[in-house]
Amino acid sequence: MAASGSGWRALRHREFRLLCGLRLCTGLAAQMQVIALGWIVWFLTRDALMLGLSGLAAFLPALLLALPAGHLADRHDRRAVVLIAGIALAAGAVGMFAWSLAGFASVPLLFAAIAGFASAHALADPSYSAMVPNLVPRDELAGSLALATALNQGAVIGGPALGGLLFVFGPEFVFAAILALLLVAAVLAALLRPQPHPVVHGTMRAADVLGGLRFIRARPVVLGAISLDLFAVLLGGATALLPIFADEILHVGPVGLGVLRAAPAVGAAAMGAFLAHRPVDRHAGRVLLGTVAAFGLFTIGFGLSTVLWLSLLCLCGLGAADMISMAIRSVLIASDTPDAMRGRVLAVESVFIGASNELGEFESGVLAALVGAAPAVVLGGLGTVLVAAVFWRAFPALRDRDRLVDTTPG
Repeated sequence: MAASGSGWRALRHREFRLLCGLRLCTGLAAQMQVIALGWIVWFLTRDALMLGLSGLAAFLPALLLALPAGHLADRHDRRAVVLIAGIALAAGAVGMFAWSLAGFASVPLLFAAIAGFASAHALADPSYSAMVPNLVPRDELAGSLALATALNQGAVIGGPALGGLLFVFGPEFVFAAILALLLVAAVLAALLRPQPHPVVHGTMRAADVLGGLRFIRARPVVLGAISLDLFAVLLGGATALLPIFADEILHVGPVGLGVLRAAPAVGAAAMGAFLAHRPVDRHAGRVLLGTVAAFGLFTIGFGLSTVLWLSLLCLCGLGAADMISMAIRSVLIASDTPDAMRGRVLAVESVFIGASNELGEFESGVLAALVGAAPAVVLGGLGTVLVAAVFWRAFPALRDRDRLVDTTPG
């Protein structure tokens, strides 16, 4: 049972503080990059389908690299993997800064940049996530993961707002700030001590790489939690269409786009801070399914709104619901997965959850090109509510899961 306030107490651990700072800096940089590149693609093309294709450009590297990245996380120093990926991101930011000074003119080159950033993040994410449970006591796991996620959502709040503001002065200012943040992140990664975890050296065999898939398939609770969010994010994601809402529906421009992009994270960060103090303890499965349904309802509300304040309220609400879902899922996986498998399992999760954001953006862009942006968002929200109802019946082990932290993981 997670103790109240355990997430805040976890900050007394030096390595956990460094890791949170590292993730905050890389998260800020990533969100600023999304705002800058997304707005440039829309400005150059005025095509919802191209926004969807930009999501696909981010999805494909994540899909192809996730399982090898999980293998790296379980067989090599996770800190070193994070550091190398951070250096690659910083090098990419240097290139984008130079390119922005010369002026953007090529959409294919923009897509290549999106794919490059996505590749580096895909390599680092399983190692970062797999380190967290090793830095705090088990009875502080739920609160510390909620706090780490809340801090990451803080980056989602600050990154879009700062990126939108700097973009007013020019894209080169955005990429200069991204570069500075990534350099700080690299320093924090270098300060981390090597983390103790089972490391087995050897060649990368297909059976080892696919071990995470076999582990998940054999555990209905983990399979249900991950696949639930896969379908919810795939159907309910509206972030790819925010440039259209900012420009043609709400008429708020790039600064307003940054505010819209940050709104879900405001709700998520507030909920994450609450969960860090009072983690979900009982009826975890039912709470998870209920919050996914709430995510869909808030998505419908956003799609129907034509005024800024209501749109922001709905985005904050769906962000809060998503935060509860993420917190429950992350603790379930960390609790039920042995450390020797954690990198590979989290890599599969990154495909199901993280990469499905980009695939969801592609789906949203295609649907918006066919029926319009607002109807596409409403249909996606309705689909998310339906998915929650189906999973209530299809995964009884997940629905009936009571305690969040399983003290006897199988």
